[in-house]
Amino acid sequence: MHTKGCQRLFAAAVVVALAEWSVAAELRVPAFTAYLEPNAEGARVSQRSGVTRWNDPGIKVVWFGEFKRAGELTARLVLKLPADAESKLRLTVDGQSRETSVSGDGDSPVIADFGTFHLKETGYHRFTLESLNDRGRPFGDLEALWLDGPALADAHFNLKERRNAASVHLFYPVPKETDVAAFYCEVTAVDDPVATFYMACGWHRGYFGMQVNSLTERRIIFSVWDSGNEAVDRNQVADENRVRLMGKGEGVYTGDFGNEGTGGHSHLKYLWKTGETQKFIVTAQPTNQTFTSFSGYYFHPDKREWMLISSWQAPKEGGWLRGLHSFSENFWGSTGHLRRKALFGNQWIRTPDGDWRELTTAGFSHDPTGRQDRLDRFMGVEDGRFFLSHGGFVPGFTKYGEQFSRPPLGRSPEIPPELLNHPPKP
Repeated sequence: MHTKGCQRLFAAAVVVALAEWSVAAELRVPAFTAYLEPNAEGARVSQRSGVTRWNDPGIKVVWFGEFKRAGELTARLVLKLPADAESKLRLTVDGQSRETSVSGDGDSPVIADFGTFHLKETGYHRFTLESLNDRGRPFGDLEALWLDGPALADAHFNLKERRNAASVHLFYPVPKETDVAAFYCEVTAVDDPVATFYMACGWHRGYFGMQVNSLTERRIIFSVWDSGNEAVDRNQVADENRVRLMGKGEGVYTGDFGNEGTGGHSHLKYLWKTGETQKFIVTAQPTNQTFTSFSGYYFHPDKREWMLISSWQAPKEGGWLRGLHSFSENFWGSTGHLRRKALFGNQWIRTPDGDWRELTTAGFSHDPTGRQDRLDRFMGVEDGRFFLSHGGFVPGFTKYGEQFSRPPLGRSPEIPPELLNHPPKP
């Protein structure tokens, strides 16, 4: 009985091992899910063609994956090279580098085999591909990274063409019976690569925050949506559904926006600083039962005073602010592998009768990308403030809908009365 029992246990172990191997049998990671470093424009990445126009040896092609198991992993690269051309490449994984050369075959794909790597730890791992060729020689057009081996069991890669980090949100619960005439929030950027938008004050009709447009340009943005259901083209919006500009601050650009709903857009070009707290307040002033004026004010760090970004009269409203939230967005996929993190703190609302109330609870949510594709998104409380983090392929995962509370500060913001009670006139 003892011998037969051991045999049964051994057979069961073999079945489990084979099952694990079959789960991890092979994984094709498309080239179009890769990122380029240090210059996101150093080659072309597209769903149709993979990675092409890679001809600068200073540009690295990188993929990221999360592994639940350590162990062996084999890696091959599928690429196309001109007939008789040769490319020498290096792949580095978990501190281990392998080099190989591959000869081209014209329009037919060829395989660059990098052999076996050993993942020493679980967690996120980076796959870095480098060209060892001289500039001007063909490196190859990349189609896919093929992985195999037992370390692949339960591994997770984003396999879709959307390379953006998941957008992440803070929702602030407010009792339904509370009329909100003003919403105040502070934001401090910790990591803010290009293509980041940190939205401080969001509500049912608009958004207000700060954006990184390039290495040399940053903006303060305030936008208000039109009424109606037009999603793309503001030219299709009837006059009675359009928001109307009531006023704007010095140096502020105003215009239209579309493709995410339509409405009135405004921005101030200003190089706000990483690590420096930025202050925002949005106000609502119903003018009658069908219109509300929404105004966005920003505390200018250099001038040390509040300034109007813009004010818009919104039709088919007549009410106060609702659906209060903040969020962090990565709006270009080429920088989706970089971490974005910001602290959101000192949130307050003001009722029409002048009563300030502190918001110390926030719930977490994310866009559809965060459901299965990008799991590097989370929130928490740090230094007495909420934080949002997404991108970077770093450990961290927060359940959708989870709530957090921060310690109250107990001191309402000092806002000039004229900002709160008198909306700009056209």
